Amino acid sequence: MIRMKNTTLCYIEKDDKYLMLLRNKKEKDVNKGKWIGVGGHFEEGESPVECLIREVKEETGLTLLDYCFRGIVTFVSNECETEYMHLYTTSSFEGEIKECDEGQLEWIKKADIMALNLWDGDRIFLKELMNNKSLIDLKLIYEGDKLVRTENYREGKV
Repeated sequence: MIRMKNTTLCYIEKDDKYLMLLRNKKEKDVNKGKWIGVGGHFEEGESPVECLIREVKEETGLTLLDYCFRGIVTFVSNECETEYMHLYTTSSFEGEIKECDEGQLEWIKKADIMALNLWDGDRIFLKELMNNKSLIDLKLIYEGDKLVRTENYREGKV
């Protein structure tokens, strides 16, 4: 049986900053030491939007009022099962940020994000998000931590 997981990832925007999560609290974490957006794995029967809203609330304490679907990123790895990540952005939310049990939340200026410890593939779709590309359809192929190939279907380039 082919195994694939579905996740969501959201970049919450305020004052030309994204809310970023430094994954530094779990001992066994594929993202340990990396900065990422907020999100997580689907629960049984959840739609992408239901997962998005639940994960943002659980990780940040914020309630999304609106959101924009930005695309799909497919992660293929020689160490993990294939992952389909549903990518979202928002600047419409309410509530106060709470402490996250997965890491440290911090508002980071967009201009400073590329200097963070990011996955190489994240740099590709973050650049597209920041340049307001309308739809992202990206496949990232990793061997261990190393990005070995990308396929950008939105641009028709393979």
